[in-house]
Amino acid sequence: MPITSRWSIPLPQVSLPTWVFQSAQEVGLNHKVFIDADKPERFLTYSGYLLLSKRIALGLERAGLKHGDRVLLFSGNDVLYPAIVLGVMMAGGVFTGASPAFTSRELAYQLQDSAASFLITAPGVLDAAIEAAAQAGVPKSRVYLYDGSTDYPSTRPPTEIKHWTSILATADEAENFQWYEPSDPRQATCALNYSSGTTGKPKGVEITHFAYVANGETGIYQQRLHFEAYGEPYQGRALCFAPLCHAAAQTTYMANYPKLAISTYIMGSFNFVKMLEHIQNHKITELFTAPPIVAAMATSPLCAKYNLDSVKSAISGTAPLDLELAKRFNKLWPNGKVTLRQGWGMTELTCVGSIDDPRQGSGLPSIGEAAPNVVLKLMNEGKEVTEPRQRGELWVSTPTIMKGYWRNPKATEETLARQDGVTWLKTGDIAEVESFEPGAKIYIVDRMKELIKVKGFQVAPAELENLLRTREDVVDAGVVGVVIDGAEWPRAYVVKSAGSKVTEQEIEKWIDERVAKYKRLAGGVAFIDAIPRLQSGKMVRRVLKERAKNEVKQLKAKLA
Repeated sequence: MPITSRWSIPLPQVSLPTWVFQSAQEVGLNHKVFIDADKPERFLTYSGYLLLSKRIALGLERAGLKHGDRVLLFSGNDVLYPAIVLGVMMAGGVFTGASPAFTSRELAYQLQDSAASFLITAPGVLDAAIEAAAQAGVPKSRVYLYDGSTDYPSTRPPTEIKHWTSILATADEAENFQWYEPSDPRQATCALNYSSGTTGKPKGVEITHFAYVANGETGIYQQRLHFEAYGEPYQGRALCFAPLCHAAAQTTYMANYPKLAISTYIMGSFNFVKMLEHIQNHKITELFTAPPIVAAMATSPLCAKYNLDSVKSAISGTAPLDLELAKRFNKLWPNGKVTLRQGWGMTELTCVGSIDDPRQGSGLPSIGEAAPNVVLKLMNEGKEVTEPRQRGELWVSTPTIMKGYWRNPKATEETLARQDGVTWLKTGDIAEVESFEPGAKIYIVDRMKELIKVKGFQVAPAELENLLRTREDVVDAGVVGVVIDGAEWPRAYVVKSAGSKVTEQEIEKWIDERVAKYKRLAGGVAFIDAIPRLQSGKMVRRVLKERAKNEVKQLKAKLA
C-alpha cells in the first residue's frame, strides 16, 4: 500500500547552474558562499562563484569538451571545488568526482568506466593520477594539475602536466558567457556519482539536471521548515567536512546552501579536533554529520573544552543512527536546544528520500517521513505490505530518481521497477512503517543483503551493532554473518574505548542477556582497531566478512 508525502512542491524545468544562480537578488552578490575553514581570508562570494564557474566552462569548451563528455575531479575538499563542478555542467559536460584516498587502480577503474575526457587532479595525488591516466588511456594533454589557486604559478610544476589555470578563460571573456541549457532537463545527465561499491564494483549513477534541481527544492523546503521551527531568522553558517565528491555533500553545500545564503566553511579533510575548533571559532549553526562523528562527539571528553553553543540544527545521514548515542549527543547542549534528526537517502535518489519535520521534534529512531513529492511502499516477496509494522523492502518513486546506472542496463533493470507507468527504486533497505497515512514515520531495519539467516530466523546486524554501541566501553562495532559447520551465525567486531579491559567473553555474555537466543553472537567477538568505513561513514561490511571467513579457516586448521 503506497504512502504519499504530505507535501507536493513545484519543480522548475531548468539546468542546475540556472537554478543555483537565479537567486542573486535574495542572496546578494557579495555574500560569502564558501570560506576556507583554516584560512577564512580565502573565500568565494556568490558573484565569484558564478564568474569562476563561467570561466571554467568557457575554458573547457575551448579545450575541446563536447556536450555529454565526462570530467573527473580527483581532489580533496577546497573552496573552489564547487565552481569546477558547476563549470563542467555549464559547458554541457558531466561531472564525476573521485576520492583522494583512491589508489591508482581504483582511480583507473572510474576513469575507464566513466570514459572521462578530462582529469583534473590535486598535487598530493598527482603520481596516482598520472599512473591511473596511463592505465585508462587518458592522454597527458587532458590531465590538469589543480592546486586551489586561480593564478598561474610563477614556476611551472616539475611535471609535464599543465596547470589547471591554462584552461581558465579570463574574467572579461567569461562575463557574457551563455552556459548550456538542456532542452529537456529530465534527460540531460549532469553528474555521474559513483555508488560506494560496498556490495561489489562501484557503479556510475546518472543524475539529470532535473533530478538535481528536484532534490535541491526538497532540501530548500526542509531547511525552511527548520527556520519555521526555530521561530526567528538567523544567518546560517555550515561546516563541510564530508567529501565533496559524494552526493550528499554536493547537493547540500554546492547547490542548496548558496541559494539559502548559508555560508559554508570548508575543511580540506576531516579532523575531529579541528572540527570542534571550527564550530567554536566560526560559530557554526548547521551540522550535517554521520553516525561515527555523532558517536565521537557523544563520547569524547574533548567536546567539553569547546563552545558549541552556536549550533542550531544537527542532521545525521549516510547510515543508521543509534537512539542512545543520539540522546547523549543532544546532551552536549542544554535544555533541548539542539535535537539531532536523522535523514535518509541514496546516491540513486540524487540524495534525499525522507525528511524529519523539525516542527515536530525528533522522530528518532525513525528516518522521518516521505520527502516532498515522494511516494513509497514496502514489498515482501513480490507483494505489497499492507499492515503497519510488517517489514518489507522499501521502494521509492520520486522525481529525483537516477536516470540509471551508467552503461549498465543489467544493474539498472535489477534496481528500477516500472509498474503502470511509475518508476520505482528498489532501495535494498528493509523497513517498516507505523501507518500508511501521509506523514507516517519510516523505520529502517537493515539492508537486504546484510541480513544474517540463523536457523530460518533473520538477524539484522544493525540491531546488534546499535546495542553494542550503547556500552560506554565500546566506541564502534560491526556485525557480519560467519558460516561454521554449514550454519550461519552473527560475529561481532568491536572497537574498545581507550583503557577498557573488557573481554570478548564479557561482551558475548552481555549480549546473551539482552537478545533472543538466535541473535546471540555465536560466531564470536573479536576486537579490532577500527571498523572499515568509507569517507561518508558507511561501513564496508565486505571487508569484515572476508576477515571473518579467513579467521574461521585458521581456527579450523588449528583444530584439524
